[in-house]
Amino acid sequence: MITGTHVSYYQVCKRKLWLFVNGIAMEHTSDLVYEGKLIHETSYPQRPERYEELEIDGCKIDFYDARNKIVHEIKKSDKMETAHEWQLKYYIYVLERNGIKGVTGILEYPVLRKTSCIELTDEDRLKIGEMEKEIQELIEAEGCPSGITDKICKNCSYYDFCYVGE
Repeated sequence: MITGTHVSYYQVCKRKLWLFVNGIAMEHTSDLVYEGKLIHETSYPQRPERYEELEIDGCKIDFYDARNKIVHEIKKSDKMETAHEWQLKYYIYVLERNGIKGVTGILEYPVLRKTSCIELTDEDRLKIGEMEKEIQELIEAEGCPSGITDKICKNCSYYDFCYVGE
């Protein structure tokens, strides 16, 4: 089952996605991932009381405002904002697919004091359908995709795995 994490990793690096779905998880070794979790847990201490955690179709939405139909997604940095936006759009898509219409999202970067309102368009729905097919093909692929060379690689939790031979 495809999740928001799959969609996010798909946007960032196909190799990272493949490694993740094949049980090679490196996030637990990353200080940056740990820092992101701390920001998530401490930025809005009132959230768990006001919003609900929702698990639907394999997706775990940490903060869902059911009354106003808003998914809140908290991130540490906007360096991968496109991936964050698509992850949030995917959550909205999954809610729609389950009969919950009129959902929007708020992407929040508390450290940057920045928020973005996210909506799902018809064009986005088509793109997500294409992404789901491509993600499924990657999940089923026997071989690991080649790595990318990008400035984001240096901060990736899979960096040592990808560049061990260099």
